[in-house]
Amino acid sequence: MSRSCRPVPVTNAASKAALEATSGALRGELQPLGIFVTVVEPGAFRTDFAGRSLTQSSTVIDDYADTAGKRRKEHDTAHGTQPGDPAKAAKAIIAAVESDEPPAFLLLGNDALKTYRRLAEARLETIEAWERLTTSTDIDT
Repeated sequence: MSRSCRPVPVTNAASKAALEATSGALRGELQPLGIFVTVVEPGAFRTDFAGRSLTQSSTVIDDYADTAGKRRKEHDTAHGTQPGDPAKAAKAIIAAVESDEPPAFLLLGNDALKTYRRLAEARLETIEAWERLTTSTDIDT
């Protein structure tokens, strides 16, 4: 079977995933030294992130229209209506950092929790669907 290969756009999600993986590895290496690493994953908070502080390229790339292009500033309708309270987020981060065992991963906001649960469920479905092939690779004893 022949497959057509097309470059996949690397978006903001790719850099976040890389940061999560790097932070997880650092946590494993540093925790025995008493150093904790926490990845904070905020949902949408009512800040100026999507407002005047957001700068982007004036060049629109049509290939991104159905992916990252949907997140361009001119498509944003959420600014000023985000569900997250920045002051509460700051208090939550401080509480996590000051705890005896800070979390490896801290989600902030119901929207972040919903998104990550959906992603975790999809990943678990894939693991279960391919479990037989996965476990077939051990040396026979």
